[in-house]
Amino acid sequence: VLIKSEGGYAMIMEVNSETDFAARDEGFLGFANNVLDAGFSAKETDIAAIMAGDLTNAREALVQKIGENISARRAASLKAPVIGGYVHSNNRIAVLVGMTGGSEELARDVAMHVAAVNPAVVSSDQMPAELIAAEKEIFAAQARESGKPEEIIEKMIGGRVNKFLKESSLLDQPFVKDPDTTVGKLVAAGGAEVTSFVRFEVGDGIEVEEVDFAAEVAAQVAGASE
Repeated sequence: VLIKSEGGYAMIMEVNSETDFAARDEGFLGFANNVLDAGFSAKETDIAAIMAGDLTNAREALVQKIGENISARRAASLKAPVIGGYVHSNNRIAVLVGMTGGSEELARDVAMHVAAVNPAVVSSDQMPAELIAAEKEIFAAQARESGKPEEIIEKMIGGRVNKFLKESSLLDQPFVKDPDTTVGKLVAAGGAEVTSFVRFEVGDGIEVEEVDFAAEVAAQVAGASE
């Protein structure tokens, strides 16, 4: 994952190889940065549009050279008066944070926190209603197993939902560098307000097919004996 920021505009992008070895190859890193530069210059986050033309040829040549599939998977952009970015040392997690007020250093500290803790939203009022409803169902099922009266159960559910919102919301989380303060207090002390963040982790959302090798071998043996 890579980031680029300039003049209140930033972009984050995920470019994949099949192995970590290939991801460290200079040719791969050069290609990934070229794709990022192309998207950034055009302010384009649609991968197909970014890859049209010369970059497609460059990808095909790199695939032949390295012997692995290489692909630009996704990109996102962010606009804000102040932007901070952080890329984890293994290049598998990258974060952009947009703020009004404050400094790039403060925004970078918040981005580092987002990389480590992975909040779902900036503030609890941004949590999708369907996600809260799903959590309530889980909490309700757990609470009813206790056999307590319904009015107690309702209070238990309310408490669990509030806890879930605080744990999942960036501004309510204890700051990773100083757990005695929250991110919200840290940002406010810096005269800033977080407007948005984007966090990419390599492979997020990709379903890995699980293969039952024992069943596969058994099926092959059965097929061979027929």
